[in-house]
Amino acid sequence: MTMAEAEKRGPTPKREKERGRRRRLVGRVINDTSKPGRAKKTIVVEVARRFRDPFYGKYVKRRKRYHAHDEKEEYKQRDLVEIKESAPYSKTKRWVVTRLIDRPPEV
Repeated sequence: MTMAEAEKRGPTPKREKERGRRRRLVGRVINDTSKPGRAKKTIVVEVARRFRDPFYGKYVKRRKRYHAHDEKEEYKQRDLVEIKESAPYSKTKRWVVTRLIDRPPEV
């Protein structure tokens, strides 16, 4: 196949669909926009991870908080959500919520 024929065909379907690998994380919403005075369309997601300490071998928990964009303001506190890396929305917001995984029952 010549170079001209390859250009006519265009990009392969897999490359067209997957433009770079964006990290995806799963975490719990700890702060949403329902309270007055909170930033609109922004939620704070806490991602917890467990790893084995390289020296002692004990399992250690680490938590990190991410600001994520919630366009419809549909996610509430304590929801388990998936977030994906994106282009910056603001100074601290570089993630966008992709889906709801679990919503605990109301108490």
